[in-house]
Amino acid sequence: MELETIRETYQSGRVVLINKPLQWTSFDVVNKIRWHLTRALQIKKIKVGHAGTLDPLADGLLIVCIGRATKMIEAIQDAPKEYLAAIDLGATTPSYDLETEIEQEYPVEHITEDLVIETLKGFKGEQMQMPPAFSAKKVNGKPAYEYARKNIDVTLKSKKVFFHEIDLQYFEPKHLKVRINCSKGTYIRSFAHDLGQKLNSGAYLQGLTRTAIGQFTLKDAWTLDQYIDKINRLNKYKVGEL
Repeated sequence: MELETIRETYQSGRVVLINKPLQWTSFDVVNKIRWHLTRALQIKKIKVGHAGTLDPLADGLLIVCIGRATKMIEAIQDAPKEYLAAIDLGATTPSYDLETEIEQEYPVEHITEDLVIETLKGFKGEQMQMPPAFSAKKVNGKPAYEYARKNIDVTLKSKKVFFHEIDLQYFEPKHLKVRINCSKGTYIRSFAHDLGQKLNSGAYLQGLTRTAIGQFTLKDAWTLDQYIDKINRLNKYKVGEL
C-alpha cells in the first residue's frame, strides 16, 4: 500500500484500545505511539490523545485516539468505567494506594464476607466523594499531589459520583477484590479508603485494572508492544486491516 494512503487512513481517525502497562503514565503511552507513528508515516506531527487517565500504579484499558478521532475524546471519557480493584484491609496509606507507606494499622477480626457485601450495597447510587490528597486535582493551579508530597495541607472539595454496580469477587479477612462500574471522575482509591472506614477498619488500594469504558472492553485491547509492532509494519497492511 502506498504510504500516502496509509497516512490519510490514520489522519482520518483511529480509536485504539491499549492494555496500559504498570508504571507507565497515560501520557507515556500516547507519547510512544505518537513517536512511532510520525516516523512510520514520515510526517512531522499527528494528533494523538487518550480518553480517561490511568494512574501509573493501575493497568488495563486505555483508549488512544489518533487523528480526527481525537474529537471523540470527551464523549468517550464521559462513559461509565468498569474496574477490578484489589483492596487490602487493616491499614491505611496517605495516598490511599501503594505510592506511600502504611501509616496506621487497624483490626480486621470483626470483618466477615457478609459484612463486606452489606457495606458495599451502601455505596450503590449517587455518593459525595472526596478526592485523594495525592491526586491530580488542581488546587491554585497546581496538582494536589505536589502539595501532599511536601506535607502541605490543602482543602479539596467533594464531588458527586455514581456507582452503577459493585460486586465482591473475592474475600479473605485482609484482602478483597471488587468489580466496580461507576461514573467518570470516580476515584477508586477514595472508594477503598471510604470502604475501610465504613468497615470500622482501614483500607487502601493494592491494585487496579480498568476493564471497560462504555462499549470498549479490555479483552479487545492490544498490548503496547503489539501495537508498536503493528505501527512499524504499516506498509505491509491492506486498507481494511489498519
